[in-house]
Amino acid sequence: MQTVIKHADIYTGEEVIKDGYIRFNQRVLSVGPMIEYQPEAADEKIIDGHERIIVPGFIDVHSHGGYGIDTMDADPEKINEMVTQVTKNEGVTTFFPTTVTQSVENINRAMEGIREAAKMNPVIKGTHLEGPFVCVEYKGAQPEQYIQDPDYRLLEHWNELSGGLVKMITYAPEKPGARELEEYCLSHNIVPSAGHSNATREEMKHSLASHITHLYNAQRGMRHREPGLTGDALMEDNLYTEIIADGFHVVPDMIRLAYQIKGPDRMELITDSLRAKGMPEGISELGGQKVIVKDHQARLENGHLAGSILQYNLAFKNIVDFTDCGIANAVKMSSVNQAREFNLPSKGGLTVGKDADLNVLDQDLNLQTTYSYGHQMN
Repeated sequence: MQTVIKHADIYTGEEVIKDGYIRFNQRVLSVGPMIEYQPEAADEKIIDGHERIIVPGFIDVHSHGGYGIDTMDADPEKINEMVTQVTKNEGVTTFFPTTVTQSVENINRAMEGIREAAKMNPVIKGTHLEGPFVCVEYKGAQPEQYIQDPDYRLLEHWNELSGGLVKMITYAPEKPGARELEEYCLSHNIVPSAGHSNATREEMKHSLASHITHLYNAQRGMRHREPGLTGDALMEDNLYTEIIADGFHVVPDMIRLAYQIKGPDRMELITDSLRAKGMPEGISELGGQKVIVKDHQARLENGHLAGSILQYNLAFKNIVDFTDCGIANAVKMSSVNQAREFNLPSKGGLTVGKDADLNVLDQDLNLQTTYSYGHQMN
């Protein structure tokens, strides 16, 4: 069955169509201005899109969990349920379950769990290994006892366990073994992402990293005599930079600064969310560590931020509010850039032939309806 939404403002990722229509089943069949609309099948489901905004489904490449479930639970049924909730509640139609620094055995189980969950849920298009190849100085909420130097053979092992689903790894480029790790990544379509790192700008010049994990957070910051990892991220045009747009991990002025320097083509919204997302405030956990959730923030007992409870649809609203980037540029940061960087040609846009992953928003950018592969999810 085909669905047509008429008289909506449609942001395809390539253009803005005012008073437009979009026709889809599992894929986008046609899209354009209403003056070009022609009825097709008699049983088409017609939806009035007046006062509605349609954008591509969101792509979150860095999220540990939500709704009481964590990737490290390693339970395929639970991971599937977590991803389903993220789609229904937040409009995320492509998702990378993200691990945390842990024992080799626990990461083994997580890779196997993600592999099986991906068979149940096509929204899962990859996985992101955050650690364990990070640095102690900027470990953030990564458990120190499991941190180790980069080892491409372990990455190879985990990639095989996942069924080739590893799409990104966060590591410290200044650590021994980093060059070999990067070479493995580049030969296996895995994005090497610098994060939880004490790297200087000079060390970054020798790195093959093409992505920066949660800009500003858990990394050597920018100083007047040493640009650090943050300065390198802002200065190098080729680097994609994640940003947690909750207003707590990075204050709005610093998000605006990053946007003014990087522009919309190299920034990507992430949630870096925990199992506590979507749950009542109180006690939660990350990687076996106690997490206290209060006042919309998740912190370890030592007070350090431990990921977020940010919902992706709110990140989309926030980036527009914090930077005045406009909806079209927010779409780049929530869908287009991720699809391009991670080679997801059927994602990240609303053009003919792409998967029918779309979000219907009201005029205040509140999420109203999500379609994943053309199926209404909420």
